Formats: sequence, C-alpha cells, structure tokens
Amino acid sequence: MVPVLRFAGERVLVMGLGKSGLSAAAALRAGGAQVIVWDDNTATRSAAVAQGWTAMASGERALDGVKAIIWSPGVPHTHPKPHPLAVQARAANIPLVCDVDLLLEAQPDAAVVAITGTNGKSTTTALTAHLFKHAGRKCAVGGNLGIPALELDPLGLGGIYVLELSSYQLELVPHLAAETSALLNITPDHLDRHGGMDGYISAKRRIFDTQRIPRTAVIGIDDPICAAMAAELKRDGLHKVTPISVNVATPGGVYVDRGQLIDATDTRPAKIIDLRELPRLPGLHNWQNAAAATAIARSQGLSGMEIAAGLRTFGGLAHRQELIGQIANASFINDSKATNADATEKALACYRNIYWIAGGVAKEGGIDSLKPYFPRIKHAFLIGDAADDFADTLEGHVPITLYEDLESAVEEAGEMALNDKLPGATVLLSPACASFDMFKNFEERGEAFRAEVHALWPQTNAQTNGSAA
Repeated sequence: MVPVLRFAGERVLVMGLGKSGLSAAAALRAGGAQVIVWDDNTATRSAAVAQGWTAMASGERALDGVKAIIWSPGVPHTHPKPHPLAVQARAANIPLVCDVDLLLEAQPDAAVVAITGTNGKSTTTALTAHLFKHAGRKCAVGGNLGIPALELDPLGLGGIYVLELSSYQLELVPHLAAETSALLNITPDHLDRHGGMDGYISAKRRIFDTQRIPRTAVIGIDDPICAAMAAELKRDGLHKVTPISVNVATPGGVYVDRGQLIDATDTRPAKIIDLRELPRLPGLHNWQNAAAATAIARSQGLSGMEIAAGLRTFGGLAHRQELIGQIANASFINDSKATNADATEKALACYRNIYWIAGGVAKEGGIDSLKPYFPRIKHAFLIGDAADDFADTLEGHVPITLYEDLESAVEEAGEMALNDKLPGATVLLSPACASFDMFKNFEERGEAFRAEVHALWPQTNAQTNGSAA
C-alpha cells in the first residue's frame, strides 16, 4: 500500500466503495486522514460500516470540513446527469479526484507512463509493463487494469508506473504528469458520460495536457481523430510526438510493414521482430498494441533487442482474444472484453470459419458495422438482451440460433465446430455487448466461458494461454 500523507489530520470523503474506493480509504487513513465514506448502494455502504468505516451524514451540511472527495470514476459527475453530491461539492469548491491521482501525488519521483484509447489499452498496458519487467526495470502496473492504484508498491526514483487510464479517470487526475503518454485510437464510446463525441475526445486529450519532460506523446495515426491530434501536438512545440501505425510508414515513429515491426525513432529504421511469429498477438489491432508498447519502451531507454525478447515472451491478457485451448481442428477463444462492435471487429478479422457467440447489452449502433465479416461466420450463437436485434441484422447472411444461457451456446458451438471439421475452426466468444444482463462484468463472463469449455472438453485445459501478463 502507498500511504497518502497529503490529507493528514483533515477530513476526506471516499465516494464509491468498490475495491479501489476501499483501498483509497485505507491509504488515506494510513496517512492520518479523517475518512468518511459513501456509496449509493445501501448494502455496500452497510458492509463498509460493519468493517469500521464511518458513513457520511445526510443533510445540507454533510460536506462541512471535507477537503477533497475521492470519486469513483464509474459514478457520473457531469453527464448524463451529475450526481447530487458532485453538484454539492463543486458549489463548495471541493475537488473531485480518483485514487490514481492520490498515487501520483504520493509518488512524485517515480516515472509515469500513461496509456489510453478506446480499444487495446489494457493489452498495451500489460505488454508495456511486461517489456519493462523482462528488461529488469522496476515497474508496477495498474490504474484501470489490475489491482487498485494505491495497493501498488511504492517505487520512488528509478521505478516506472505503467497506468491504463479510462476516459472517466482522465477527468479525475489533476496531478497526472507522465513522461510518456500514449493514445492508441478513438472511436465512439461512452458518449452519454461525456456529453457527446467532442467531450469524449476532450477527455482522451487530457492525457497529454500536463506531461513532464521529455513529454513524449505516442499516438496512433490510423484513425482521423488521432491523426489530427498528432498534428496538433507537433505544432505546439511542447511534445515529442512518436506516431505509430499499422498502415503506413511513419518517419520518427514505430510502424508495421507487412508484419515487420519497424522502429524509426532513430535516424535509420530498424526491424524489431516479425509480428507474424507471435501467436499471442494476432491481428492488426494487436500489432498496433505492439507498436505502441515498443514506442513507449524506446522512450524509456529500452533497446530493440530487449523489446524483441519481451515480445516473444508475452503470454497475452485474459479475456482479450485469449486462447483457452485447442482440440482437433478447433480453437476456443475468449474475447469477453469485446463489449462493442469495434472491439469484436478486431477479433473477426483474425480468424476464419468462426462459430461466433455474441450478445448481452448492446452498445449504440449494434453490429451493422460487422457486415463485411459475416462471410467468415459459419454460425452465430446469440445470448442476452441483444439476441433478437442481432438476429435481425444477421438474418439472411449467417445461420443463427438463440440461447437462454452462455453454457448452452458454448456446448452447441463447440460440437458444431468439431463435427464440421473445417480447417482453422474457431469458437469465438466476442460478444460486442456489455455483460450486465447476465454477468457482473466481462471477467465473470469470460471465466464462465473458460469453465464451460474445460468442463466439456477437459483436454483443452492443458493447452491454455498461460497466465495473463
């Protein structure tokens, strides 16, 4: 744990009592703060009180004496409608910050790498941390990925925090000052929470606003929004922009040319590795992740040889095109993290003869954008609230079956893939939906898929992806 000393002797409110909220409360108390807590969920709040925490009193004067609110990023504080407590706090000039901000303020001597993007940020974060650790660098990884920020080890001078930051978190980290910040891509997502696309872009743009020297800005240029932002950052003269691409050569950046990962950050482009040799990083989207991680690692002094060695030993990340196992002609892929069509598109582009399990709570736009990939899909197995709407989109293009639960869909998909005996058959859980109609989160959904595959075909258990890096 990293104790938070800034608020010693002062009153601080922790709003939202999930893992990160309770971790922040403990770190604040360890630093001498007077901590009060709140959660709108009565059961969660009561459980915290039973553990010895003091709940915030109700009434107009509930925030009297409060110096700051440690705000759960998942609770709306602006759009679509601000939480009443956020309105009250802003009227009283009480700052809202998240636990990541407390970590950054408590550990000012450590280097910071910050990573965001609509898709791919978790894999890039894990891969970047793996590269540092494999090269012997003192590193801790967290933020929106892994353990709560304040439960990371205190690193101090010579250490590197590699932080995945969501758009929600970027609105709550005023002390963010990363030497290297990375933005992978931007496509529409979370628009209700940011008041529209402009607000979402603005939230992502914050990752570059308060960088410290050398102010390296690693940014994907394969979508027009990020390409325009890269040009803007170059013009401001404050940032050292390192562009990344899987589509075009990028002088001064890192790019992929016919599967070859090329480092052009020095005067002469140099090949790092053939990405086609890395089965744990399939597809153009993972090649973009590898390019970003390489650019970040180079900005922090790693050599091309160190990066290549790290890429070869990366075990992949759970629930992101994770290979659960193989049997006969069929592979079982857990891509439960694909909660929107853009993420599912990346998976569909990687495989052929796909037995696709999809559905849940659909995001805006549905799956119309996936039509170019329908010829790859041999059968669709649909679950959850979105099943009927997805069936309407797929009708006439892909054979479909609807199921009441994930387990039935897995069994039917696996049996069909094995019986059809098509080469390269892939049973793919890539839902293009949130999980909340049937599961607590995408992790629980992915674990249910894994458990069912291993229960039905035990021989796949010996062929799993290994531990997630």
